[in-house]
Amino acid sequence: MDGYLPLFPLKLVAFPDEPINLHIFEPRYKQLINDILETGDTFGIAVYIDSLMPFGTEVQLLDVSKLYEDGRMDIKTKALGVFEILSFDNPMPGKLYAGGKVNFKENDLKVPEAIYREFLFYLKELLRLLSHPVDLVPFAVNSFSFAHKIGLTLAEEYELLTMEKESDRIAYLLRHLMKVIPVMREMEAAKKKIQMNGHFKNLDPLDF
Repeated sequence: MDGYLPLFPLKLVAFPDEPINLHIFEPRYKQLINDILETGDTFGIAVYIDSLMPFGTEVQLLDVSKLYEDGRMDIKTKALGVFEILSFDNPMPGKLYAGGKVNFKENDLKVPEAIYREFLFYLKELLRLLSHPVDLVPFAVNSFSFAHKIGLTLAEEYELLTMEKESDRIAYLLRHLMKVIPVMREMEAAKKKIQMNGHFKNLDPLDF
């Protein structure tokens, strides 16, 4: 389905259902948010990595948490769905900010249960190694839930965002987890070894 959105380019990947807090200070984006407050429409966070990327995320303005005297504002938003930019107008006619025609992408949520449970197992292990243990409820967690917390680069987060099938995203994250977990385990073992230095050691006598 096609539509037209005001666009807010950022060096940020916004994943669907993610809450996003933003500080708005540029005149063009102060105008954008004020327009959204009047219309109740959504806008798009367009990913910028060296240049404007084709994919971004539609977001809904939830609240203006703080409005400063000079017009700056702190806002709370929620990411909705993913779009692909079909045309880019910078600026939109009669506005300071950009906009563009977009195609809203489908999100195929089907994933084999065995692969999903394997993903949960490795995700839980990585979060443990990061000292962030979480009780992961099956099927309440998806590929986007912890994507900002597992060490993906911005480019890798963007690649994840462009995938339309949950099964592809889960497979992508599994490959990442199985690559980084052995490294994290080695770091954990090294940390424990370092912590042992300086402790009194009870060593067995040597017979020679």
